[in-house]
Amino acid sequence: MIAYTTLGTADLPRAAAFYDAVLAELGAKRFMEEPDYYIAWGNSEDGAGLGITYPFDKAPATVGNGTMVALGATSRAQVDAVYAKAIELGGTDEGAPGQRSPGFYAAYFRDLDGNKLNCCYMGE
Repeated sequence: MIAYTTLGTADLPRAAAFYDAVLAELGAKRFMEEPDYYIAWGNSEDGAGLGITYPFDKAPATVGNGTMVALGATSRAQVDAVYAKAIELGGTDEGAPGQRSPGFYAAYFRDLDGNKLNCCYMGE
């Protein structure tokens, strides 16, 4: 159902370096970009993508209160790797990797602009 999600940034090159490394842990690569405006990553042409952009209205990017993007992992180890990479690159902890409920293993972090993300694995 979701085609892509976009997050705002104040510094596209800095955010791009962060997401190149974090999303590589999920096997995602850049698939679309306009270097002075936005960059998008994905795993395939058929799956959902994640983009970062300068706001269209040229106002400062802000973090949505209650907004979060969840990144799907194929294993608990992949959740751990994504979280570790995000923290290593300057992201901030919002909840270390762990079992949240039966069949739901997740980690929470914020990117360099303060956007909240989750990486999760659904399965036992």
